[in-house]
Amino acid sequence: MDVDTNFETCLFLSSHKLAIGVYDKQSLKKLFYNEIHNNQNSSQLNHESLNNFLEKNIFDVEKGLKDFVENIYLIIESDKFLTIKISIKKNNYGDKITRDKLIHLLNEAKISCKKTIGDSRITHMVIDNYLIDGKNYSLFPKDLKCDLFSIDLRFICLEKEYIQNLENVLKKYQISINHILNAEYVKSIKNEDQDDLFKMSLKIIDGYNENEVLIIPKLNNNQGFFERFFNFFS
Repeated sequence: MDVDTNFETCLFLSSHKLAIGVYDKQSLKKLFYNEIHNNQNSSQLNHESLNNFLEKNIFDVEKGLKDFVENIYLIIESDKFLTIKISIKKNNYGDKITRDKLIHLLNEAKISCKKTIGDSRITHMVIDNYLIDGKNYSLFPKDLKCDLFSIDLRFICLEKEYIQNLENVLKKYQISINHILNAEYVKSIKNEDQDDLFKMSLKIIDGYNENEVLIIPKLNNNQGFFERFFNFFS
């Protein structure tokens, strides 16, 4: 049974850098941080380096917090990611645009994407634009009547084999993956915490981007609309 903790653990992975950070769940205060740089020429993550990095740092984290790290958020920089863009539309016949109708379109788009991505997993689903009777909207317009509306969606996906290899490394430390984030996507969300990749990642997971359909398999009382959508249709 999972035990709730008062901290969140993040791990950054790339071919040239590994970093781990632990943050207080409520205040997002940094409790632990360490990183190493790798000057190897390969563009791929070295699993032996990752294993060595985890062996030292997981012990230090658990010793310092006097608690076990059971779950982790991965922020990955890799060319293994695939981005797919989809536009999908609906004839609305002059009625109000409801969230139920939007959910229907989102589900259609998700099914269509899954047919396209093959052996990959969706890590981010982002609404880039709403087009309503020829007018663009950056956010979901409430209580608006229209004849035709469409949404432009962006799916960021990662190869399942790549994920499985990471899961196998983490299993050695009895750690499960909470969620995977694309590092470039995280960097594209600008705010006062942009320089802290981990803090920005935790804010994104908590629903910072209103246009991201969060793919997080956990339920809580503060869930937004898109979180409920994906728990329902997953």
